[in-house]
Amino acid sequence: MPKNKQARRKLSQRKPAMPSSRLAELAEAQEILLPELAARIAALEHLLVDKGICTRDELKQARAFIDTRQSS
Repeated sequence: MPKNKQARRKLSQRKPAMPSSRLAELAEAQEILLPELAARIAALEHLLVDKGICTRDELKQARAFIDTRQSS
């Protein structure tokens, strides 16, 4: 919270974001973040298989397990 009165006054005078503009911001952030997250997960899965920590079949089984948990 701003400490001086002028900064507080500026914050109180600022118009709140319209819900539709906030939704647009969130949608844009999601469009940026989801592909980045998917790429990082794919890289981690590649390393797990490459280092012999798990197999591709184990990764598929883990994904299937998560999918069944989400649908319940």
